[in-house]
Amino acid sequence: MKTTVSVIKADIGSVSGHCVSHPALMEKCDEVLSGALETGILEDYYITRCGDDIDLIMTHRNGELNEEVHKTAYDAFLQATEIARDLKLYGAGQDLLTDTFSGNVKGMGPGCAEMEFKERGSDPVIVYCMDKTEPGAFNLPIFRIFADPFNTAGLVIDPSLHDGFSFEVFDVMEHKKVILDCPEEMYDLLALIGSTGRYVIKRVFKKNGEIAAAVSTDKLNMLAGEYVGKDDPVAIVRAQSGFPANGECVEPFAFPHMVSGW
Repeated sequence: MKTTVSVIKADIGSVSGHCVSHPALMEKCDEVLSGALETGILEDYYITRCGDDIDLIMTHRNGELNEEVHKTAYDAFLQATEIARDLKLYGAGQDLLTDTFSGNVKGMGPGCAEMEFKERGSDPVIVYCMDKTEPGAFNLPIFRIFADPFNTAGLVIDPSLHDGFSFEVFDVMEHKKVILDCPEEMYDLLALIGSTGRYVIKRVFKKNGEIAAAVSTDKLNMLAGEYVGKDDPVAIVRAQSGFPANGECVEPFAFPHMVSGW
């Protein structure tokens, strides 16, 4: 049986401008997800925040884009939004473009990164959350984790990594995608992902097809048809034993490269 990790985030209201999620909103989300745990929709969950975004980290057995899981997350955000409005928080319900759920959160405002895989005996997973930027902000760190031998020594010395990884790059303007292999097509990959406002790394795979990373690529202003805030992307990366080590997965973020946003 495979495990699915789903990370769904939304900005639904903040204290004193776009600063920090109110604890009451996170408590309401916890109440809703706790109910989903009792009914068996979820296996486990963790609720955190990044700036004014609430991030729901959920594990379950239902696969990607599952209606029950996504509805649980959206219901949590809707109910928390009502509290945000009562508290007169800033930007209440900002990332929720509709009150009507349509099967999954894709195109409805919240950002979402998901991956389904067969668990190893121990399966370290790292979740990254960003605020006040765009999905392309992950391009350089994800590239360095999975394709830069000066960051990830395992690409050189570990036989299980030596074949490299495949990168699924998404064109957020034309809604097209291409898969490029590294190291064979490294230059072609770099030619695209340097344009962070248009080309974004959506997923990374081992050469045998096993998922290694997933990034949310939703651009909120394109979904809404107008500027309604930055995209605040999230990402999931698998680490250790056939994947980059934990240290190799966090080291790229020590380099302060320029990104769009705040």
